[in-house]
Amino acid sequence: MIDVLYFAWVRERVGLAGEKVETGAATVAELVEELKAREERYAAAFADTRALRVAVDRELADFDAPLDGASEVAFFPPMTGG
Repeated sequence: MIDVLYFAWVRERVGLAGEKVETGAATVAELVEELKAREERYAAAFADTRALRVAVDRELADFDAPLDGASEVAFFPPMTGG
């Protein structure tokens, strides 16, 4: 079981701030594919992963990052300065 958190427009599209997910995914990318297969709202949120950033256990990571031992994955749009 892993905590999955959604921020900004990702949260708006999914309709949740976060959830506990039972997954067999080995990487963030595999988790994304599992989520996209759930419902259309997830497919819409993860349609273009180039527009997303991910953190695994509060550390910025790539989509090929392993999930072995991870307890939290967060998805959010890129931060911009200003």
